[in-house]
Amino acid sequence: MLRFLWVLLPVALLGQDITFHNGKVVTADPAMSVAEAVAVRDGRIVAVGASAKLVQQAQADGAALFDLEGKTVLPGLVDSHVHALSAGLSEFREPLPPLDSFAAIQSYIRAQAEKTPKGEWIVVPRTFPTRLAEMQMPTKDVLDVTADHPVLFDASYTVVVNSKALELANITRYTAHPPGGEIVVDSSGEPNGILKNARGLLPPVGESAGFSHEEKLEALQAMLERYRAAGLTAVGDRAVDWDQIALYRQLHEQGRLPLRVVMTWRPGASKPFGEILKDLRDADFTTGSGDDMLRFGAYKVTLDGGMTIGTAYQRHPYGEFGKRLYGMTNPDNVGMRFVGPEKLLAIYRKAREKGWQLTAHCQGGGAVDTFLDVMEELNMDRPISGERHHLMHASFQSPAAIQKAADLGVLADVQMPWLYFDGAALEQVMGWEGMRYFIPLRSYLDAGVKVAGGSDHMIGFDKNTAVNPYNPFFQMWMAVTRERLNATPLYVEEEAVSREEALRMHTIWAAELQRVEKDRGSIEVGKLADMVVIDEDFLQCPAEQIRSIEPRMTILGGKIVYRRMD
Repeated sequence: MLRFLWVLLPVALLGQDITFHNGKVVTADPAMSVAEAVAVRDGRIVAVGASAKLVQQAQADGAALFDLEGKTVLPGLVDSHVHALSAGLSEFREPLPPLDSFAAIQSYIRAQAEKTPKGEWIVVPRTFPTRLAEMQMPTKDVLDVTADHPVLFDASYTVVVNSKALELANITRYTAHPPGGEIVVDSSGEPNGILKNARGLLPPVGESAGFSHEEKLEALQAMLERYRAAGLTAVGDRAVDWDQIALYRQLHEQGRLPLRVVMTWRPGASKPFGEILKDLRDADFTTGSGDDMLRFGAYKVTLDGGMTIGTAYQRHPYGEFGKRLYGMTNPDNVGMRFVGPEKLLAIYRKAREKGWQLTAHCQGGGAVDTFLDVMEELNMDRPISGERHHLMHASFQSPAAIQKAADLGVLADVQMPWLYFDGAALEQVMGWEGMRYFIPLRSYLDAGVKVAGGSDHMIGFDKNTAVNPYNPFFQMWMAVTRERLNATPLYVEEEAVSREEALRMHTIWAAELQRVEKDRGSIEVGKLADMVVIDEDFLQCPAEQIRSIEPRMTILGGKIVYRRMD
């Protein structure tokens, strides 16, 4: 019967009035109500309720009918944190191999060297030492398997280069550290290849370098289509620059946006203050600019680095294991804060004057405290409650910081994949007690801080095997179980959330963070008809099955934009 009903698909794609009936519709409304049917007119929901009544009304109105055959329907899911262009380019030309050890990295370099002209760069795609078998940051010695090519190992805010790359970039023991960065040296004082927040010393390689405008446009559209197939109807792209804004606008103008996108603008806070003010003046947009398909969200400052590479700005030192894992020279290292509180406050005051919602990448506890202290200052200028400023990542929290966020009305954008993939390594750095408030979902909610879920997806096409998987059901499963790879679950009784709360993190709370909850985030009358039909009963299936749930259909504005036929 289900296969026969696909003949209705062109009707739905045309956006004609349609009623989806005979399903289990989990609305994510305040009561988490469950209905049987949803009526859609002109892309919006006009009725939610019993199948018999809505089918009768549809027949009277001449609307199309779609029999869901008892399947569960959820609101369209939101990934609040992706980097779609870098993800779309990551395997644009060839698939990525698993990079889980020094040997795998070296094999990848040798294979690339065979087909790369001498002198051209080889970039090892982004991965982290927390995910390598050696539990150690590679150095130039690991990458020196080719003498004919400069090599860059991408670990985000930290990169590692080989001897050839150091030579080409003229980086020696006498090279000064760049502002806010570090050239790590070995025991003899020579650069060992690790560059922390110092990528600017190298020529532009990796990421989007070497791709044409049309290739970027194609890659971005294709990645957004993969998100849609995963059951997502909206994403937050969390660090767009002028180039990416232009790409998104072109896709939108050409009718090629596969799902809704909320862009976070990151013009760069490391610039002189005058240039930052010029960026703000020159921008023809601010929070809320745009429409239902493409709009601007927050203004972002990158406050610190990453916990998986030892540059997150922490309250406490990384210690001896951190020294080994991250290639540190000092076990008392607490990471890096890229922007001081005075400059951050000055930037935010100007951005707020322009109407911007504010956020910051703040991984470590020290960065979290800096952000909240600045929010407190802004609150003294005038109350910030209701403006939806929010922490981004905030992986290492504390009870005091959580309470301060709650008091100020600050929200949180959190990433569950790190708990699963990196939790075991981070425990060796921080200890069991030091992980007590690592991604503390229950503590957030109990304090009144609403949480939006996101993946921080930036590398890899597959929703389950990407560096940070963007499968929303995998993320919700982690929120419910707090499972970790190769380690016991982390503070389950203290910090796990219910599956209903996990769903809200990827629906209505994500919509609230994006300031679009009046139009989406739940299946309620008046909202855009964004939904996903799935193959399991999300509310009743065993918790372990949540991670394996698959979308059968993705519905955007009442139109069926993705279907799975098997």
